[in-house]
Amino acid sequence: MVNAIVLIKVQRGRVPEVAEALMEVPEVSEAYSVTGAHDLVAIVRAKEYDQMAEIVPARIDRINGIERTTTLMAFRVYSRHDLEYLFSLGADEEMRIRRNQAD
Repeated sequence: MVNAIVLIKVQRGRVPEVAEALMEVPEVSEAYSVTGAHDLVAIVRAKEYDQMAEIVPARIDRINGIERTTTLMAFRVYSRHDLEYLFSLGADEEMRIRRNQAD
């Protein structure tokens, strides 16, 4: 899975409609309205790196109301939710091993 964060500058007053249009792109999993130099942040997930070349410039950049985008390609994803799940799996396995060794 390839992940990208797309920082989006939107024409004044068009954030809600651009956010709705972003959510119609299947590879956009989330869109956030934000403060700062950008108006929206979209999280894009694709199966292969090459798909990003079609998703971002050919589909996202062409949404009416978008002035410009900056795409950040993720090398690795660190998620508290995923890490907690993995640690809980490891802890359960370790407890099982220790119980078996004690028996």
